[in-house]
Amino acid sequence: MPDRLRMWWHRWPRALVGSLLPSCCALCGDVCGQAVCTPCHEQYVTPRLRCVRCANPLAAEAAGLCGACLADPPAFDETVAAADYALPLDQLVLQLKFGGQLALAPWFAQLLRDAVLARPGFVLPDMLCPVPLGPGRLVERGFNQALEIARPLARSLGVPLQARLALRKVDTRAQSGVAPSERKQNIRGAFAVAPDMLDAIAGRHVGIVDDVMTSGHTLDELAATLKEAGAARVSNLVFARTPPH
Repeated sequence: MPDRLRMWWHRWPRALVGSLLPSCCALCGDVCGQAVCTPCHEQYVTPRLRCVRCANPLAAEAAGLCGACLADPPAFDETVAAADYALPLDQLVLQLKFGGQLALAPWFAQLLRDAVLARPGFVLPDMLCPVPLGPGRLVERGFNQALEIARPLARSLGVPLQARLALRKVDTRAQSGVAPSERKQNIRGAFAVAPDMLDAIAGRHVGIVDDVMTSGHTLDELAATLKEAGAARVSNLVFARTPPH
């Protein structure tokens, strides 16, 4: 079967379903063929100059690293963020995480893929690792939102997904419910690398996938754990970055 015919054969069921059951934009409610319509995408997803390491916004005249990363470098080496965690996109993150709106995850992954490919000089990781949830949180929620984003992101980037590379040893309190001054201590010692993955990450570049980066302590702790286990480089790939207050 010719390649073009094979591609059509695999895609026509999805196209048929999309034409019979069109979706509505999660932001404005207009009928569209994806989670968020093109006008809302163009209005709310705008590129920003960010610190290469932590993805916090930089002034127009700045470049490279922010002052905080220069003064106290985190364990991770680079961060790519697709958008700011601000209205109205923050509501979509909450719908995914707490409302079970899993159809949003591929759209998050699409924006994150675009941000990764647009980053000058960014070297793709050798593997992707979603931030793991603790057993209790996973049972309560029923899914890991980071993994739901990582699956389509891995496919679109052509990077292997290692869903069980990192383990959560401690079911910590949610960082959102912890005072900013206590978040670093709350997440300390929470992660471990799966024993059967130690050889796989030795000397490799690991990409951590998550939905939101706020203080960065969770990603910093996981990056430190990966590097202690032998990873040579760790990059964060996050859908949204909370702007500093």
